[in-house]
Amino acid sequence: MKTSTLVTDNLKTHAGQVDAPFSINRDGTWLYRGSQIHRKSMIKLFASILVREKDGTFWLVTPVERVAVSVADAPFVIVNANRIGSGPKQILRLQTNIDEELTVDLEHPIYVKTNPDTGEPSPYVKLRNGLTGLIARAVFYDLVLWSEQDPSSGECFVRSKKQKFILGQIGNDHGLNNA
Repeated sequence: MKTSTLVTDNLKTHAGQVDAPFSINRDGTWLYRGSQIHRKSMIKLFASILVREKDGTFWLVTPVERVAVSVADAPFVIVNANRIGSGPKQILRLQTNIDEELTVDLEHPIYVKTNPDTGEPSPYVKLRNGLTGLIARAVFYDLVLWSEQDPSSGECFVRSKKQKFILGQIGNDHGLNNA
């Protein structure tokens, strides 16, 4: 694969971070050289060629060019959740900020990371090709509302496609803590 001289040969790095022409903010906003990209169709096009390498870097890849992308957290944001049914047969459908839809299952699991400094949970879902989506706070609240609690462990979980996905534990202060 030929790589773009403009992008790959002239990239500067700062503490291991690539100085990329494209960036994606934590809220899912796409930028090109600091200016917001407003056209959703353009964002969808770029998203369709976005890949994450094994080293954690993000690139827009075409057959003739690779362009670096700086991602603040996750490249996508989950903006909507729908619950079909309830109990063990429940199915959860999620929608990204670029209107992609997916079903939560073993291929697209929900998981939660906790910030070690603040203790704040950050919920994610695995998408495609190593890409992830940050679950928006309002959507996470819906998931917590739909969750069940394991009485023996205190873990809260949601079900989808006959699988359990842990959201966290109920602590002594009755707040949800990451498991």
